[in-house]
Amino acid sequence: MSDKLTTATVLAFERKLDPSDAVLHAGRWDERARSQAWAPVKIQAKSVRGTISNRLKAKDQDPAKLDAAIEKPNLQTVDVAALPADSDTLKVRFTLRVLGGAGAPSACNSAAYQAKLASTVQGYMTQHGFGELARRYATNLANGRFLWRNRIGAEQVEVTVEKLQEGQAVGSWVFDALALNTRSMEATYNQAKGLDELSQVIATGLAGSAHVLLQVTAFVRQGAGQEVFPSQELILDKGSAGKSKTLYHVDEVAAIHSQKVGNAIRTIDTWYEGADELGPIAVEPYGSVTTQGKAYRQPNAKDASGKARPKLDFYSLLDNWLLKDVAPPVEQQHFVMATLIRGGVFGDAGKD
Repeated sequence: MSDKLTTATVLAFERKLDPSDAVLHAGRWDERARSQAWAPVKIQAKSVRGTISNRLKAKDQDPAKLDAAIEKPNLQTVDVAALPADSDTLKVRFTLRVLGGAGAPSACNSAAYQAKLASTVQGYMTQHGFGELARRYATNLANGRFLWRNRIGAEQVEVTVEKLQEGQAVGSWVFDALALNTRSMEATYNQAKGLDELSQVIATGLAGSAHVLLQVTAFVRQGAGQEVFPSQELILDKGSAGKSKTLYHVDEVAAIHSQKVGNAIRTIDTWYEGADELGPIAVEPYGSVTTQGKAYRQPNAKDASGKARPKLDFYSLLDNWLLKDVAPPVEQQHFVMATLIRGGVFGDAGKD
């Protein structure tokens, strides 16, 4: 009798969607075809005098104390980035590598577990392929989700995706990003010409059938002199920084973190409970949404009556699939594969 299969204590996966930082440039909308017309967006420091506006504790709500506090200036220095006065359009560009070997661990200390994982992933690929996941990744490129706050309130957003080979574009797709609904992952083929072709390219990359390197360029018409939004740095020692907000740059050019770009691309999870209301969330093992302080894939979730709900977190789904031979529903299989494509360390460290 064979030993019972258990989760490997060392189990790690490398990400298969590998974006670069996205750099920001400024120019005019009617000069999108002229690469030499675009100047780097610079980050500048600005010192401002603010007022006391935070919620006060009960002991500080005395009128005399509040007046005394307001008399003291709230001085702060922040980083800002904006388009020049003669430029009305933001240009955002990054590259994206699509790597094969999805589901193959980069580290695994159990040969039996790795063999079972390989056969399970192969079964998924044979039955479903990467078409559904690739379509969703392509949708997030086409709709400009990676622009984050820069997309909000824009008059026009044009996204161009090029497939590069030996440094030259061998395929190109242009999308009107604002015509695509970021709250939905459905029915996008009829709304965006070329999305089907782009999806097939991404699927071949995930399957390892071809080398896939994409260059993504977005033009965002916002208005001359308008503020733009690179990534904000996490400064642990704010006192040494001397600023209350520090923006990210690459060689003095404002930029968006590759991690933030990757988070936008993998915002494809609509298979959790409550997705109809909230829309897609980033693929995370527990469905974590940090801006809401909530995990939408709780391993011990209960309904209003206190009855346990099906476990939809990544670890429960993976263990049932591999260790108990209980295949999840198709949509949850997509989620598990998307998590493996995301990458991470998923080993079982043992009981406490």
